[in-house]
Amino acid sequence: MGRERIGLVTHTGRQAAVEAADVVRRWAAAHDIEVSDTDVWGPDWAHCHRRNAVDEARAAGHPALVVTVGGDGTFLRGARVAAEDGVPVLGINVGRVGFLTEVEPTEIDAALDAYFSGQVQLDERLMLTLCASRPLEIPEGMQDLLRYGRGPLLPPPPLRESPAPIDRAGVALDVTALNDIVFEKLARDRQASLGVYLDESLFTSYSADALVVASPTGSTAYSFAAGGPVLSPRLRALVLTPVAAHMVFNRSMVVAADEAVSVRVLDHSGAVAVSVDGQLRGVLNPGDWVTVQPAATPAKLVRLHSSHFYSRLREKFSLAGAPAAIADS
Repeated sequence: MGRERIGLVTHTGRQAAVEAADVVRRWAAAHDIEVSDTDVWGPDWAHCHRRNAVDEARAAGHPALVVTVGGDGTFLRGARVAAEDGVPVLGINVGRVGFLTEVEPTEIDAALDAYFSGQVQLDERLMLTLCASRPLEIPEGMQDLLRYGRGPLLPPPPLRESPAPIDRAGVALDVTALNDIVFEKLARDRQASLGVYLDESLFTSYSADALVVASPTGSTAYSFAAGGPVLSPRLRALVLTPVAAHMVFNRSMVVAADEAVSVRVLDHSGAVAVSVDGQLRGVLNPGDWVTVQPAATPAKLVRLHSSHFYSRLREKFSLAGAPAAIADS
């Protein structure tokens, strides 16, 4: 058996992240543990090629632990790579929000000591995967349209070699999401017209800017910003939140995780972009459909302490009691 290995995902655009990643490397070198840089690209990113999570995990040598250094976006990427091998992910927070990340830069040595000595807890979170009527594709030229202020696009997800977690028609895509799958109109002057099927029965048809299908973890992200509810991460559920829906019923829906959500692009809809955890992964045309369902294995988040979700929620969202209630207390 080879030496243990850490897959390191770093937000290289932040100096604090680069410095924190160096701390991880120094700790690993002192403990005879290899480090593989994962999902990174150079400054001349227009000529770089990004890998999907399957290829990224293989290129990293299938690490025993994925460590992310950045904010929640970096953590989401690391979680998808870690999910390919069913290994835990440890987030070091140098971002602005840090809802998912656990460790501050000053705690890196202690966190790695704790993990490799078995003194941590693993917080399991539901992940999402997709089946589709056809393989997803990104139209030629999309990279040039979206290049400003970001790195290169991820490729469309490959087909899954093993059967889908739930037996459905279509093709299973080898992709996972920790937060959400978003179906969004591609052109400003054309709405996304989407037929939504719950547990294989037509629920309704939306004309909207977007439809968010979120996991409990993702309920505090885009879905929440669009007016959706917060779900406990202990639930096995999905939340559907329409964005700027042109209809009376524009509320969120919470469904059981095994009540798979299918979304079909209606015949006269505009083109619809499919994003996985905020990353564009394909474009749907009228008649195409996608089913969102639980992934076969959960994400494993490394926690140094017991997870106090509601305290974290209160802190990160700066929640305060109503003035009248405070006065009455």
